[in-house]
Amino acid sequence: MRGPLVVVGDALLDVDVEGHAGRLCPDAPVPVLDDLVERARPGGAALAAALARRDGAEVVLVTALGDDEAAQRLRSLLEGVEVLALTARGATPVKRRIRAEGQSLVRLDSGGAPGGVGAAPPRVEDALRRAGAVLVSDYGRGTADADGIRAVLGDVAGDVPVVWDPHPRGGEPVPGTRVVTPNEEEATVLAARRGFEGRGPRHSLVSTRRRAEALGRAWQARSVAVTLGARGALLTYGAGTPVLVPAPEVRCVDACGAGDRLATSVALALGSGCVIAEAVGEGVRRAARYVAEGGPAVLDAPGGTSPAWQTLQPAGPDEAQSSSSTTVVATGGCFDLLHAGHVETLRAARALGDRLVVCLNSDASVRRLKGAGRPIVPEADRARVLLALECVDEVVLFDEDTPVEVLRRIRPAIWTKGGDYAGAELPELAVLEEWDGQAVVLPYVEGRSTTALVEAATGQGARTSVGAPPAVSDGEE
Repeated sequence: MRGPLVVVGDALLDVDVEGHAGRLCPDAPVPVLDDLVERARPGGAALAAALARRDGAEVVLVTALGDDEAAQRLRSLLEGVEVLALTARGATPVKRRIRAEGQSLVRLDSGGAPGGVGAAPPRVEDALRRAGAVLVSDYGRGTADADGIRAVLGDVAGDVPVVWDPHPRGGEPVPGTRVVTPNEEEATVLAARRGFEGRGPRHSLVSTRRRAEALGRAWQARSVAVTLGARGALLTYGAGTPVLVPAPEVRCVDACGAGDRLATSVALALGSGCVIAEAVGEGVRRAARYVAEGGPAVLDAPGGTSPAWQTLQPAGPDEAQSSSSTTVVATGGCFDLLHAGHVETLRAARALGDRLVVCLNSDASVRRLKGAGRPIVPEADRARVLLALECVDEVVLFDEDTPVEVLRRIRPAIWTKGGDYAGAELPELAVLEEWDGQAVVLPYVEGRSTTALVEAATGQGARTSVGAPPAVSDGEE
């Protein structure tokens, strides 16, 4: 990045009191904890700053701190982070979790009355104007809305990537914010506050997409990425087809701070030149790794974080999170010469529901779309190979140029497209509206395409390895 990551927001002190629960209290049915160990860590905006510093970034934290022991303890935990402190009128907020064998039993919160923040010193404006990226980590305690900060954030949003992690008690993102990252519950509350309740099931993708689009328009934000926990994140640009960024399947050890990990990673990726979809994908992957490695406990481990490009291994059947939904997901394409990109997008599509139907172009349809030399593999064999995949439940052949009519028969809740269709107006959108279905784009695996495989096999074009063809994708070919 050309400048530091500037984190603006509300810092907290997180304290975990860990113990061993081997017996019950004689006067109440509650566990007795022995062998207590206390661990203090930065929380809120301070956690975001600490994670970014652990990633090797230059970090400036703009936050409000009181004149108390908790603030002094928090400062000592932010080694390598430049702290520009506003005056907090009140005690520093402390969140204390009481845990046994990794399981939280109760959380005790104290301090930090919202709104008790003084004016920003002049050095804050200087830091924001020289930033390579800005992350607003809003916990609703007033730092982002302090005198002298909000106006500068609005000024720099046109030139510097600004990521805003909102809170229902906090202020709204400034116009021009590059990405806003509410979780599903926050998006629901914030949209309702704007008078947009949406229709359909509360946690359906179509309802989430409508809320995100409404919030993006109201905030004049470039994009809104609603985080969906184990399902990943839904990225909208205000119109067109949203991108569903799937999360790797991992065993969640501790989800505390996962939103901070995601927002920090998005900000760092944008500051390094990534486009929005790439940055959100990076955030989802790093958040998954973070929760699998112990959540905030990663700060206690020596060394830096794992490389951004290292992929997580899929969980086994006993580790995968089960779904109680009856959601039918559909996808479509030619699937001529099945490759790794196909497999990954099919797996990601299947993870969105409990049944995946593949709409497969017939041989005649493929010839009209791809030319006289295609398909290479006939329709019957293509269908058999797809059905051999564990993630595919059904294959339906169609002879038209688009799968509109077959979609009318299937009526899926979700229609997925693979490849670079983000924001595009798809021919299937109108038919999906008939039953309130939702279309989403699943990011393709870069460098995997049927065209590249054909060229490599026939000796056409540049000589490349079949396992690493040129960085071009044919989407759902």
